[in-house]
Amino acid sequence: VQLVESGGGLVQAGGSLRLSCVASGGTFSGYAMGWFRQAPGKEREYVAHISSGGGVTYYADSVKGRFTISRDNAKRTMYLQMNILKPEDTAVYYCARARGIVAGKDEALYAYWGQGTQVTVSS
Repeated sequence: VQLVESGGGLVQAGGSLRLSCVASGGTFSGYAMGWFRQAPGKEREYVAHISSGGGVTYYADSVKGRFTISRDNAKRTMYLQMNILKPEDTAVYYCARARGIVAGKDEALYAYWGQGTQVTVSS
């Protein structure tokens, strides 16, 4: 299984970006997926996750109401729409595939990780 993120970049505060995560190999639709991020000098932290079918989503409090996670199983792609971006959202964003249908905040629930895409929000 390979996960490749894209869509990161430099944006001003208040702006928007949409991240994509394309999966190749293995099965995509049968697994929950998640987004995490790591800011400079900090530990990686949970952002959001989505059920295998896409009908259930969860978010970290810090992004709730601003970010939207979604997936298109036919395209083997997961998305993270990020609106009203803040400088504190600056981080490398990683997508991850869960070990099964269950996902959550715990990184141990995820078996595969992408290489990450940089998001930088200027003030």
